[in-house]
Amino acid sequence: MALTRFGPTDPMAVRAIRLFGDPVLRSACDPIMVGDPRATALIGDLMDTVQEPGRAGLAANQIGVGLRAFSYNIDGEIGYVINPVLAEVSGEPELVDEGCLSVPGFYFLRRRYPFARVTGVDLTGEAVELSGDGVMAQALQHETDHLDGHLYIEGLEPETKREAMRAIRAAPWY
Repeated sequence: MALTRFGPTDPMAVRAIRLFGDPVLRSACDPIMVGDPRATALIGDLMDTVQEPGRAGLAANQIGVGLRAFSYNIDGEIGYVINPVLAEVSGEPELVDEGCLSVPGFYFLRRRYPFARVTGVDLTGEAVELSGDGVMAQALQHETDHLDGHLYIEGLEPETKREAMRAIRAAPWY
């Protein structure tokens, strides 16, 4: 599912990441209609932005766009999915160390399923299915949560969530 940029003169469009507290992160994203002219530019921006070092996934609302799409960068595989649906999770949820570009500098233990599968489409409307375990499973769950208007800290255990909120409120970027 490679995305071809429009030409050699097209600049990379690395977009700024919206941070915790921005209302766009708490709103469910709207589906994208196949052929929507905004979709190609959005996917290009998502693909460019997720390639920055240390990034595993990026949801459209994290760059301020309330449309249902995300990009991923896992183990050298970079791609995207439009209108993703978390179609399957399996296994016993386990505690994993998780962070988020919209909550920079923090990692907290939260429960995630060890396997996940997402279905959606690409820019041409062709079916896309992504699945995996480990980091891929975590990213698929994390990014679809974003598109539903949920941040990963909402799924923390109560004491960990209290600790997280204290730390976030004290962060210089908050």
